[in-house]
Amino acid sequence: MRLEKCWFCSSTVYPGHGIQYVRNDAKIFRFCRSKCHKNFKMKRNPRKVKWTKAYRRLHGKDMTQDSTFEFERKRNRPERYDRNVTENTLKAIKKIDKVRVDREARHIAKRLKPKKAQLQREAARELEQSISMVKAPGALLRDPSLTLPVKVKVSKPETVDNRMEE
Repeated sequence: MRLEKCWFCSSTVYPGHGIQYVRNDAKIFRFCRSKCHKNFKMKRNPRKVKWTKAYRRLHGKDMTQDSTFEFERKRNRPERYDRNVTENTLKAIKKIDKVRVDREARHIAKRLKPKKAQLQREAARELEQSISMVKAPGALLRDPSLTLPVKVKVSKPETVDNRMEE
């Protein structure tokens, strides 16, 4: 059973599913669903359509450079059947898939990290500006420990050389 890739969105096309279009020069275009076929007929560029994998890879949203993708590549030369090789391959597929999933999770976490830090800074700023809504102003004056810790910026001490230049 050969699993092909959709020409437009790069998702998997299973046997008996999707549409095939064969051009006059014998180039075969396989599509997973009518949505992809319609977009192809409208001459849309897959790299500019946001829901395609081509767009996601181009804009750094999906992982592209990884050695685990090399195992998935289509090889056109036939291999002689060997039961031991097949058994080892099936065992390796599970390990490779686990490695890929872990790397993808790490990639997503790395991508989302700056936004998370920004949200925390915004929340802290909002809390600083409207702390009186959380605690009464009178209680803040009586017990200063209720306020947020203030970050002290360390400045460089002036050296004798800097004073002499002025």
